Amino acid sequence: MKAIFLFPGQGAQYPGMGLDLIELSPEAKKIFDTASNILNRDIIDLIKNSDPDTLKRTDISQIAISAVSLASAACLKERGIFPAACAGFSLGEYPALYCAGVIGMDDCFRLTGSRGKIMQAAIDHLQAGSGGSKVPGMAAVIGLAPAQVETLIAQWKSDGLTDLYAANINSPKQVVVSGSTAALEEAEKRFKEAGAKRVFRLAVAGPFHSPFMKEAAEVFASALHKVQFNDPFIPLFSNVTGNQIKSGAEAKTLALRQIVEAIRWTDEEAAIAGLEPELMLEVGPGKVLQGLWRDTGSKVPCFSAGTAKEINELQLKQ
Repeated sequence: MKAIFLFPGQGAQYPGMGLDLIELSPEAKKIFDTASNILNRDIIDLIKNSDPDTLKRTDISQIAISAVSLASAACLKERGIFPAACAGFSLGEYPALYCAGVIGMDDCFRLTGSRGKIMQAAIDHLQAGSGGSKVPGMAAVIGLAPAQVETLIAQWKSDGLTDLYAANINSPKQVVVSGSTAALEEAEKRFKEAGAKRVFRLAVAGPFHSPFMKEAAEVFASALHKVQFNDPFIPLFSNVTGNQIKSGAEAKTLALRQIVEAIRWTDEEAAIAGLEPELMLEVGPGKVLQGLWRDTGSKVPCFSAGTAKEINELQLKQ
């Protein structure tokens, strides 16, 4: 069956995630051990014993989600379920890069470890610079088309409302914006006046996928420079362009741009649909990407594949 692997991003984490995979597959245990050795911290203990607030820290959630996602993919492959193509949401692009043969497993964990630390440091810097006031963040806009949201932001910018950016083009019904506290407060009123059903702040660490993260991108560039990026051997799709990535060089360039540019997930989904898949799998913790896929109106099913129970049940459906 022609299955597409989708890897979740930050926010999918929860305490205890993926630990049942260790019982399902010795290969899953090896992946957790590899992550622990590369990052010099016990990833299993981290997932098992961290509270939700600790686990959502950018420098922790990124490595933990990556380990669970790769362990899930390993369990699927042991059961004869291989990706015909893959894509990842934000952080999820790194497990996707590995599964497409662009980077090795060690480099996947090195990069996600560095990315998490660098992004957390940038957020801490924004916090310190706020003088105790609220730091920039993100808000979800529900009920407006992505093109309308982007047009409104452009219009408002020309009127003087700066520090507001479309960050995640999630679905035809949902866009996430990044901005300063003042910009988000003003934008909430304006989006509702424009017809948005709901606008609400997200409980995230910072204003991701926006120019606010420029400092993080500048530092992360040196970590990327050290890693060999190969050409993908299966179709792989980019958050930044929404299109298929053709080369390792392109993948490396886009990995850096992704930190400060919007995730165009709806464009990626459209490009993936062009492959005429028979099955979509959310490989890793959570169910967010399933919901976004349903919003496309596609009749192709999307199933969870992040726990032992889900993977065993999926095998029975083949």
